[in-house]
Amino acid sequence: MKRPKLKKASKRMSCSKRYKIQKKVREHHKKLRKEAKKKGVSKRVKKDPGVPSIAPFKEEVLREAEQRRQQIEEEKQRNKEAKKEQRAQKRKQTKEPGSKEAEPSAKKARQVERQKNSENQKAANRNSNKHLCSELNKVIDASDVVIEVLDARDPLGYRCPQLEEAVLQREGNKKLLLVLSKIDLVPKENLQKWIKCLQAEFPVVAFKSSAQLRTTKVRSKRKRISVSNEILDQSRAATCAGNNCLTQILTRLAAKTKNGAPLKVGVVGFPNVGKSSLINILKGSLVCLSGVKKGTTRSMQEVNVSNTVKLLDSPGLIASPTNPQASMALRGLTAEEDTNAALEAVGCLLKQCDQTLITLQYNIPNFRNALEFLTMLAKKRGYLQKGGLPNTEQAATVFLADWTGPKLSYHCRGQDSHCPPAYVTDDVVSKMQDGWDLKALQKGNEETLKSVRFPNLSSSVTFTSKGPTAGLVNVSDIPKESPASTERELGQNGNNESKETSEEQNEEEKLKEPPKASVKKKTARVHFKPVPTDLSLASDDTYDFNTDFK
Repeated sequence: MKRPKLKKASKRMSCSKRYKIQKKVREHHKKLRKEAKKKGVSKRVKKDPGVPSIAPFKEEVLREAEQRRQQIEEEKQRNKEAKKEQRAQKRKQTKEPGSKEAEPSAKKARQVERQKNSENQKAANRNSNKHLCSELNKVIDASDVVIEVLDARDPLGYRCPQLEEAVLQREGNKKLLLVLSKIDLVPKENLQKWIKCLQAEFPVVAFKSSAQLRTTKVRSKRKRISVSNEILDQSRAATCAGNNCLTQILTRLAAKTKNGAPLKVGVVGFPNVGKSSLINILKGSLVCLSGVKKGTTRSMQEVNVSNTVKLLDSPGLIASPTNPQASMALRGLTAEEDTNAALEAVGCLLKQCDQTLITLQYNIPNFRNALEFLTMLAKKRGYLQKGGLPNTEQAATVFLADWTGPKLSYHCRGQDSHCPPAYVTDDVVSKMQDGWDLKALQKGNEETLKSVRFPNLSSSVTFTSKGPTAGLVNVSDIPKESPASTERELGQNGNNESKETSEEQNEEEKLKEPPKASVKKKTARVHFKPVPTDLSLASDDTYDFNTDFK
């Protein structure tokens, strides 16, 4: 019973209850002793009584026992020495080149194989650019149709000429299809211009994914009905568009192929474009990991959408370091740990935008430079450090995440007359458009444009694009990575094994370095310097400090 005004209940109990408990404990112990006695098990160890003093020849018996003990110890010592000699002889024989025993045993061979496998795994690290590039080439080689996902806010900037050339030069008459994602963040007039411009080169599909795809299984219609008033949730985040058109086109193309094998469709593009979310929507369940952070997908993944269509997910395309800094920042490729690079990227993005629209978007007064903008944004959002100082680093990462993620509405003005690149000839255009149902594609795009709610042209931020972004498709084109850059990538992508190895290397280096002297500050002592005094002015009762402090 819990007493009032006390936190813990009292442990007091009645005497009868306590005696009952003690009685049951005694009975339980008694039962255990009986069972142990039946089995012949006892906890007490019998003491050796030794030789009784009354026995005759007691001294002789003890002497014989001592001799026997010494003999046993000597035999053990001899066996140890013999084993040591055998081991030494085996070592000598293994060192000789012509001996049979010099060949490695099965156990040693296994150890050598394990070491080789571990070295190969370290060489082909999942976080290295070479591994990501090789996985991308696997997807291109294995696929019959390659879907290049482009962000509708900057379609020209998200195109990679090296990737498109690699797809066109591969054998097997591979098809290239462009998919414009995040169309709900672009004004409708601008999107129509870009679709018309890109359709002159390759087939284009407008697509919008659902941000509320959280469960493992999703209904085909993806409409949530509340029981109370039966109102459909058709918000921007809940609805998706363009998936029916894309699946219809792919199934019709798969039906035209003569082989009974399913049509393999590879999904490629830069990071944070929406490759994995596209596959999840077409499948109807969460089969691929997707997130705002760069590098969520690390290897090729096969997903069966139907009996005739198979999708291949790929890691993000690696951008060349020769690209301008603004395009690198928009692709989500700015290092999170490098604060200077993030601040420079924010400055480049602000130069390419209209300042009035940025101030209206973030509800911030006019600013003179990027640092002032970040300080005001940090104060507005509450990103403060110790002492109330604004955290500009956190504001920079949030600003870049808004531009790369599905939040901020900005657009590049569509081009009325676009000059196609040199590798896109008339023959290539005819080959790429052959086999597709272009009428169904056009009709599906019109339906998606009707179903999506677009932002106004005045509320969207205008942005000047830097043109196509160069990418690294071949493994030979990737430059050698410095150890600092590799450590930064491993920290971003969360690979625990690589973190442990780098920490071990740092510890070894610290151990090799000579021990530094301790930097403890010694307590300073006060030293008084003697000052010449005029004795003529001193009186008899004055105290001379120079006599005591020297």
